Amino acid sequence: MVLSKTNNLTKHLPRLLRIVDKELTAADVRAAREYIAAYWPKLTRFHPQDNDNLLGLPEPYLVPAHEAGHEFDFDELYYWDSYFIIQGILDQEHKKLVLGILEDLLSLFQRFNIIPNASRTYLMGRSQPPFLTSFIMDVYKVYNLDKQWLAKTMAVAKDEYRTVWMGDKKPNARLVYQGLSRYYDINYLDNLAETESGWDFTPRFNHHALNYLPVDLNCLLYKYERDFARADRILGKDKEADQWEKAAHDRRMTINRLMWSDLRSFYYDYNYVKRKRNNVDSLAAYYTIWTGLASNKQALHLVSDLRKFEKRGGLATTDNAQVSQLMPGAQPMQWAYPNGWAPLHFIVVKGLQRYGYHEDARRIALKWLKTNLDWFNRYGVFLEKYNVVTPGKPPAKGVYPSQTGFGWTNSIFELFCKEFIGPMK
Repeated sequence: MVLSKTNNLTKHLPRLLRIVDKELTAADVRAAREYIAAYWPKLTRFHPQDNDNLLGLPEPYLVPAHEAGHEFDFDELYYWDSYFIIQGILDQEHKKLVLGILEDLLSLFQRFNIIPNASRTYLMGRSQPPFLTSFIMDVYKVYNLDKQWLAKTMAVAKDEYRTVWMGDKKPNARLVYQGLSRYYDINYLDNLAETESGWDFTPRFNHHALNYLPVDLNCLLYKYERDFARADRILGKDKEADQWEKAAHDRRMTINRLMWSDLRSFYYDYNYVKRKRNNVDSLAAYYTIWTGLASNKQALHLVSDLRKFEKRGGLATTDNAQVSQLMPGAQPMQWAYPNGWAPLHFIVVKGLQRYGYHEDARRIALKWLKTNLDWFNRYGVFLEKYNVVTPGKPPAKGVYPSQTGFGWTNSIFELFCKEFIGPMK
């Protein structure tokens, strides 16, 4: 759904937020892009056989990070990381690797009836945010694949949708209220369900993730339904496409009824146990514009509300620090103010472009690029997340050790360079 342009947000923002200190050039980012290009082999793994708790996969894949000697190194493939990691390498040079990563994800579902959090036996009790149809449709378009391939891969995605995300009992008790789903873990623990969200951890769920219908998850399932309809149209299955479009319409209506606040003109996660929305403003709301779920009027409100999140170094994950974050001994929450993350910048920038807010998309992308670049120029590495409020300072810590050389940061940096600066010369 491509929607019409409306007035640009820029005139509503303070001048400080409108200016990227210096317009970046291809020369400015060349060393960083060469570093990224040379880093992909360090993130590449190939484990065709099960090995202890590491699951075997048929094709080489990319892991989130690698740092020699680090206590928290990776050898496993991660579900939602993989979608963002391939965004900067959707090209002919990396075609075999990209298609191989998708084949690995499909093979995990075909073998275990779930795409797990990652390819470890001990991470099988949960999944991660579902990006399978987005992955399929992206590579179908970029590589001009045939209809037989589309039919085969979408059949697996439909099975994942029905089995995992629309399951209503163990081991997949995610469909819980008025046709909408929640994040889950087979152990029925809130912290592990929150880990399935990818936002581990965040103030969005107030430590009760199992009680919430997340706006991002249900937008992703809306996109699944729209992608199924689109694929079925391509395959000449008009009756099936009509059914998927109706499912998407029904989900959109329910999301708007439960999660859109007319008073605050914003989307919020919904606590279905207490029958009320939470009050945490987060970038999860912008999945509604990435997926095309929001109306033009709702999108305008969301764009106006970017000023809550937009800081000197990019977009903060939440609009401010929650009181619970400031209490002594509180659980660290890295998916919150003051941190910014590459995948959320991708979601917001692409959502803004979809609704015609190209100047705002460019401004935010360039801020994010500069934050990444300044850190690289100073320390010679990329991070998994950044402090966008005070970009020169380290990001707020999470419960896991901080990572460098990070796949989705590298990839979104390269993608934004290609789009907003130009080819590397």
